[in-house]
Amino acid sequence: MVDRVQILDAVKAAMEAAPERKFQESIEISVNLRNIDMSQPKNRIDETMILPQGTGQPQKICVLGKGDITTQAKAAGVDLIIGPEEIERLGGEPREARLFADQYRFFLAETAVMPLVGRWLGTRLGPRGKMPTPVPPTMDVGPAVERLRKSVKFRSKDKTTFHVKVGSAGMDADALAENIEAVLHRVEGSLESGAMNIRSVYVKTSMGPAVRII
Repeated sequence: MVDRVQILDAVKAAMEAAPERKFQESIEISVNLRNIDMSQPKNRIDETMILPQGTGQPQKICVLGKGDITTQAKAAGVDLIIGPEEIERLGGEPREARLFADQYRFFLAETAVMPLVGRWLGTRLGPRGKMPTPVPPTMDVGPAVERLRKSVKFRSKDKTTFHVKVGSAGMDADALAENIEAVLHRVEGSLESGAMNIRSVYVKTSMGPAVRII
């Protein structure tokens, strides 16, 4: 496991090297793997985790369902709530459904509408790794929304290189380093040989040059 000081130095270097922008860029790491067969599904990484210091930017969340879940979702301040009729309508509008799938980062769905989601939106959400988290009738959606606001999802698919958002340029370098350390710990725990399966890790702003961590 790389130490925090090494991560912090790389974060500072990446932020200093990034050209000044008129908007707040994301900070991401790219992880390059080695000595692992990514054609085997068991070796692929598919993780959702809470970042210790959050993402530094709003995460757009959509809730699908009707009844009590919509009341709770409104109280939690989610970005969009859609019911069964809208789920079915989107299923008949491929272009709009693609935009919908790309626009929101996380989805929560009442268990009763999950079959509808699978039927009408599964082909849009599934390949993007965005199938909704089912919400049973007895579950309060509010805490789940709060967790997702601080969460990131990352997948390697069948590639040996993948990217993870670890925060935003407006965050303190120490906070970013803590987030990166947590992500790398999760990645190592997901790999058959742990750190031995990691060839290199780079950090960068979304439009800036990459700086090597390891």
